[in-house]
Amino acid sequence: MTIEILSAVLGWSTIINMSILTLWFFLLMFAHDWLYQLHSKWFKLPAENFDTIHYAGMAFYKISIFLFNLVPFLALHIVV
Repeated sequence: MTIEILSAVLGWSTIINMSILTLWFFLLMFAHDWLYQLHSKWFKLPAENFDTIHYAGMAFYKISIFLFNLVPFLALHIVV
């Protein structure tokens, strides 16, 4: 695998993962009640805990994207 291919993979992976995170955010903002009803069928959660879990999940996902996709992508572009 060449550096150019690895850089392209990391770049597209960052774009795809940020798109998933953005979709998650918009679903939570605009379809909150529907998502809460869907999840409350499976789990007995108060709405506050549901929001906290999703907020923490989005934060972890964003940090993971930065750590495993964006930073190596930027490092490759700085080095090459």
